[in-house]
Amino acid sequence: MRNRLWVFLLALLMLGAAACTPAEDTGATDAPGDGGTATTAEGGGDGDGVAQRGYRFVVVSHGQASDPFWSVAANGVAAAGDDMGVTTEYQAPTSGAFDPVEMAQLIEAAVASQPDGLVVSIPDPDALGPAIQAAVDAGIPVISMNSGSDVFADFGVLVHVGQTEYEAGLIAGQRMAEEGVTNALCINQEVGNVALDLRCQGFTEGVGGNVEVIPVDLADPTGAQSTVSGALSANPDVNGILTLGPTGALPTLAAVEEANADIALATFDLAPEVLNAIDEGTMLFAIDQAQYLQGYLPIVLLTQYLDTGAIPLGSVDRVILTGPQIVTAETALSVVEASEAGLR
Repeated sequence: MRNRLWVFLLALLMLGAAACTPAEDTGATDAPGDGGTATTAEGGGDGDGVAQRGYRFVVVSHGQASDPFWSVAANGVAAAGDDMGVTTEYQAPTSGAFDPVEMAQLIEAAVASQPDGLVVSIPDPDALGPAIQAAVDAGIPVISMNSGSDVFADFGVLVHVGQTEYEAGLIAGQRMAEEGVTNALCINQEVGNVALDLRCQGFTEGVGGNVEVIPVDLADPTGAQSTVSGALSANPDVNGILTLGPTGALPTLAAVEEANADIALATFDLAPEVLNAIDEGTMLFAIDQAQYLQGYLPIVLLTQYLDTGAIPLGSVDRVILTGPQIVTAETALSVVEASEAGLR
């Protein structure tokens, strides 16, 4: 882990130096099918003072930009577009639900539009693999982000930016075990999303006791709270709960408070409400995967790849880690401002 972190930091320093070099000095070429028109990132600023490139990158994720988690990733995409002087397009299934079929269709449409680069999350490799492979076969450089750290290389993806999900869940489980948790729930809002399933698997291993996976529908927060309440009533011995995102953490927190039970609660990912709960002691910790960087770094990497032909590999397995970063009561308040600004 330490070696990977040093490689990642060195790569960022190299990229920062390269980003200060005007495009005309790097040997950049016009984007295929783009005509070399200089444009700025969609949803970003005006790009004043930034050397404009003709590149257009499409980002297809399984989470909408309106989602509290994914809005931060989308902010990273837009900011990187501004900083690199490229056009970015953020796309996600319109249903707001986990929909790998629609996501595959979005990737296929993106490939047909002949972008200069593609960024994808890979929550369902079986459903998305053929579309991603088609992009690679078409000569489009692809970087994966957020989910897919265990499968991206199978499809010819250059590098993955994110966290390794099983290991992140394992760390959460080990920390829970240190608190005496032996009987736990793993609240999963997208059963079938490989990344989330791996988190629960790692969590189960880390706890070393009994862990039950509870599916919830985050489109219905009241129903999610009721589902968790029902699970607590059915299993009064539960003394630990892990949620897999902030939108699942809040109804779960309400259910725990309603039950007036002594239950250790932790979550993946950040939100101002989560950080306040950690600071107040009603939540134990959060695992931050720095989704802003998951949106930002792939755009920087693709730009430099097209400019120079080189790309940081992060480690021998080509995963550039953005997490897990553990936020506890000692650090929660220092992160609140960045979270409220859409940066964490």
